[in-house]
Amino acid sequence: QVQLVESGGGLVQAGGSLTLSCAATGRAFSSYAMGWFRQAPGKEREFVASINWRGSSEYYTDPVKGRFTISRDNPKNTVNLRMNSLHPEDTAVYYCAAEQWGGGAAGAHKYSYWGQGTQVTVSS
Repeated sequence: QVQLVESGGGLVQAGGSLTLSCAATGRAFSSYAMGWFRQAPGKEREFVASINWRGSSEYYTDPVKGRFTISRDNPKNTVNLRMNSLHPEDTAVYYCAAEQWGGGAAGAHKYSYWGQGTQVTVSS
């Protein structure tokens, strides 16, 4: 099992940048695919980005391609989401999720472990 805690959210102006971090505690972090999802008010939770357990493949939803970058630091048990050129429509609660031996699937149902989320607000 892993426990996940997100940090790094906040208020930023449109065009600005934020880096979200997800710290994992538990065993065998390197065996987990890690994903970031977000949920805006009144909307369903949606996939943002993921990285497979090997760290060899990254996946992004189209609206964030070229702006967001996911990365993992296995010795530190962390996964980061660097978000550049933020838009007001990026405003949401961002969640970190983990799937053991995962390929980095986009489906939320694939992930067994979730953090509590961190709020990102982008002002126009």
